[in-house]
Amino acid sequence: MSLRVDDVNEPLSTGLKQRHLTMLGLGGVIGAGLFVGSGAGIAVAGPGIVVSYLIAGALAMCVMRMLGEMSAAMPASGSFSVHAERALGRWAGFSVGWLYWFLLVVVLAVEATGAAQIANGWVPGVPQWAWVLLFMLVFTATNLAAVKNFGEFEFWFATLKVVAIIAFLVLGTLAIFGLLPDTDPVGLSHLTGDGGFLPRGWQGVVSGVLAVIFAFGGLEVVTIAAAESDDPVRSVARAVRSAVFRILFFYVGSMLVIVTVMPWTAQKAGISPYVTVLDSIGVPSAGQIMNIVVFVALLSALNANLYGSSRMIFSLAERDEAPRSLLKVGGGGVPRRAVLASVAFGFVSVLLNLEWPDTVFLYMLNSVGAVLLFVWALIAASQLRLRRRIEAEAPERLVLKMWAFPYLTWAALAAMAAVFGLMLTDDTARPQLLWSTGATAAVLAVAGVRELRARRV
Repeated sequence: MSLRVDDVNEPLSTGLKQRHLTMLGLGGVIGAGLFVGSGAGIAVAGPGIVVSYLIAGALAMCVMRMLGEMSAAMPASGSFSVHAERALGRWAGFSVGWLYWFLLVVVLAVEATGAAQIANGWVPGVPQWAWVLLFMLVFTATNLAAVKNFGEFEFWFATLKVVAIIAFLVLGTLAIFGLLPDTDPVGLSHLTGDGGFLPRGWQGVVSGVLAVIFAFGGLEVVTIAAAESDDPVRSVARAVRSAVFRILFFYVGSMLVIVTVMPWTAQKAGISPYVTVLDSIGVPSAGQIMNIVVFVALLSALNANLYGSSRMIFSLAERDEAPRSLLKVGGGGVPRRAVLASVAFGFVSVLLNLEWPDTVFLYMLNSVGAVLLFVWALIAASQLRLRRRIEAEAPERLVLKMWAFPYLTWAALAAMAAVFGLMLTDDTARPQLLWSTGATAAVLAVAGVRELRARRV
């Protein structure tokens, strides 16, 4: 399949600006997984969680660089689904597109429920389901309006999260050196004391990787959004370059501050490590401050996932991999039917979460637990094939290149295979891997049947 310029044309709006994409790249992965979920990683790795984040972050950066290379050369609303189809065949584009769509709409329900739980704590008189309904309606309306509205929402959401992390890093660093009022220098004693830097050994670091790697999911949305910017090629290249290193700095920097300010054993289950640190250095109402930040992070992720899922299913419809009726584009260049289709499943999954949180919804959540790794693996495989093709047919379109190609791409694939293997040996992660493998196998089976029918015709 040749690489024609008209392959990438999209009948969508171009209302997103460079600042929107840059902040989307920064804010897309700064969510509850970092602010709350990082506590689970600290519990299994101790100060070694810094190394865990370095390893997981390096893998995420490589995937993002690969994706950025392909998206800058061939910007499309379907992003890696389009790339997979061009590189590996229709079965790959169909599979990765539907898997990612399913992942987003299920996670969307988790985020809506999490935000509703926080809001219910603030206003107990309003039931949780009413908050869920309110959030879904608000963000459905936002996504049905012009795409620039989505961009503005995400810009300010991401800005708040970035400011919160920078403030945390500044306060934590001042506490380490004893520069805050009524504090003594902490030094580095907590990094080497309390069992040493690796109290659980390298096994703890590996367990930490499994606990935190999926927190990096969300970076992919920036390449989907690039197709709706006024200059897709330059926009995605700039967004990827600025995002990957800053995100790694925020994640690793935060963990380094957390395990330096306090003993890792002082972290409490179910409480954000950020809250624990802020409380320890005397920040008033630290718990409520972080509740607000987590609340915004959840709503931001909900908004981004609704956007990403609608554009993915729109792209699938463009390639006859989803109902063609979803191609209807309304005012402002928004694929409204695609938005409604995505949010409709989001409402269903929210109801499942509210009615059967420990049965049906738990199975759905487990079935997408490791889907992100399957998506990343197909991104890497696609980049291996497309890089050679682009170099041969349109080398001028390689404005952003993967580092040390092809060696680092193969290394990333090997790392993903290692994570799969580690998940099989981990009692906590194994159910997610098995359910996700089952969901992936089902989608691949449907893709195979479609491929056979197409060949017969």
